Amino acid sequence: MPHSVTLIHTVAAALGLALALGFLATRLRLPALVGYLLAGVVIGPFTPGFVADAAMASQLAEIGVMLLMFGVGLHFSFGDLLAVRKIAVPGAVVQMMVATALGMALATWWGWSLGGALVFGLSLSVASTVVLLRALETLGILDSYTGRIAVGWLVVEDLAMVLVLVLLPPLAGWLGGGAGVHQPDAAQVWRTLGWTLLQVGGFVALMLVVGRRLFPWVLWQVARTGSRELFTLCVVAAAVGIAFGSAALFGVSFALGAFFAGMVMRESEFSHRAAHESLPLRDAFAVLFFVSVGMLFNPAVLWERPLQVLAVVAIIMVGKTLAAAALVLAFRYPLNTALTVSASLAQIGEFSFILVALGSSLGLLPPEGGSLVLAGALISMALNPLLFHAIAPLQDWLRARSALARRLEQRDDPLAELPMSTDSRYLARQVVLVGYGRVGRRVAHVLSANDIPFVVAEQNRELVESLRADGIAAVFGDAVDPAVLIQAHIARAAMLVIATPDTLNVRQIIGTALTLNPAIETVVRSHSEDEARRLVQECSSTVAFLADEALAQSISRHVLERTQARDARSTAPAPLHGQA
Repeated sequence: MPHSVTLIHTVAAALGLALALGFLATRLRLPALVGYLLAGVVIGPFTPGFVADAAMASQLAEIGVMLLMFGVGLHFSFGDLLAVRKIAVPGAVVQMMVATALGMALATWWGWSLGGALVFGLSLSVASTVVLLRALETLGILDSYTGRIAVGWLVVEDLAMVLVLVLLPPLAGWLGGGAGVHQPDAAQVWRTLGWTLLQVGGFVALMLVVGRRLFPWVLWQVARTGSRELFTLCVVAAAVGIAFGSAALFGVSFALGAFFAGMVMRESEFSHRAAHESLPLRDAFAVLFFVSVGMLFNPAVLWERPLQVLAVVAIIMVGKTLAAAALVLAFRYPLNTALTVSASLAQIGEFSFILVALGSSLGLLPPEGGSLVLAGALISMALNPLLFHAIAPLQDWLRARSALARRLEQRDDPLAELPMSTDSRYLARQVVLVGYGRVGRRVAHVLSANDIPFVVAEQNRELVESLRADGIAAVFGDAVDPAVLIQAHIARAAMLVIATPDTLNVRQIIGTALTLNPAIETVVRSHSEDEARRLVQECSSTVAFLADEALAQSISRHVLERTQARDARSTAPAPLHGQA
């Protein structure tokens, strides 16, 4: 059969079956990713019926990896990471070390080599970007501080895995790679490692110094043509071209090259448009990547090695979850934040599959290793939504039955209450401002300019420390917890302003405030007309501001003022001859 026909058969079968099973998965309230992986299982060599061309699917998957990593880089923000660096960086590193150690211990017990155990452990330590972002968006907490912690945590994991993908090939021989992999001595290992790091460093420096200026400029020139097709082509060509060029010239992986392509594109003012225009193509090739990964899965592992599968799932959903929750609590964050972040990370995904494919090609990971990782991914993705639904009941259950949980939330924390030296003007008739993000910061600036006292309630511990250093009254904690509002002296406040984008718990915050202070006025931000209408109906003293409506009113007011001023100038009587 001609290769072109084989390609068409492979693409048609992969996309068609992925559509059907992805739709079925979403109807069952599972991530569509589960359906895509199952589609690969169906057309793979381990199940009867049609078998797709594995080599062809593997090459299509490489393009999928490039575009996936390009998307990760396009959304990567050093600013967002720096905002949560004190918890995300150490938390992610320690959690990855714990999960990797658990996986390595399990694989060593099974008799695997050092390299196989390391690849296996690392593949269980990193969560899926796609699953995490979709879950946070569904809950409406992606832009909340808890959501930013989870995303920042995942960004650190992604960066660590990019480094692993770079270092694994030169170290494969030393780690016990397959027969086709050269077995170097210690000196060769260090020379290879040094040369690899030098190449990567040169590539990174070139991209940060030249790429971040050159490629945004190219994107601007193409955008000036007004052609949508050329713009999309420029974005995709940059992603694939930089990935290929980085591999050919610097010896780095396609994944790293595509990641930095996205990073330099982010410097352009057209980064959001680039992300939007390339999204359909990225999604299509990402589906092909997940299907090709599913083709590697042998379903027989489920009944041939059921205890091993259960052990893998336990590491992903119990070991990682407990480690993440303990770390968040150790940084003195609320129980809800700990449960949400740990649930977000209780699955594995894209990088795990990339690492499994690389480990298999280097002869490090035994064949059953890939199947075990894929089995753990499928099961953890399927069960992950249930963990999110269990957060609220579990939190209530722990508070009711666990003295330790109550102590964790009520422990002596100097930032959880206002200092004794706080001026009395902040303790009565003040404004309680929940959230100090982009909106909250602007509200606080106006209040300060008009000498109106206010108290900030904020979940970002570092931000509360900074606010207090600047002389601003602030308490640390989640305003859903009544203790936080009590410490902000809500009982004697004149107004409550909820400026946080987390709309999930607005009703609970308002309910607590009204219980403690029935006469208080509340002001909230909302992104939905229906939500705003319900809030106003439930509480007559609540005023809800819609983001789009407020923007439209500001623009309309400016246009009206400028038009009236222009008309007034044009209709003013001309001065008489001789008058100044």
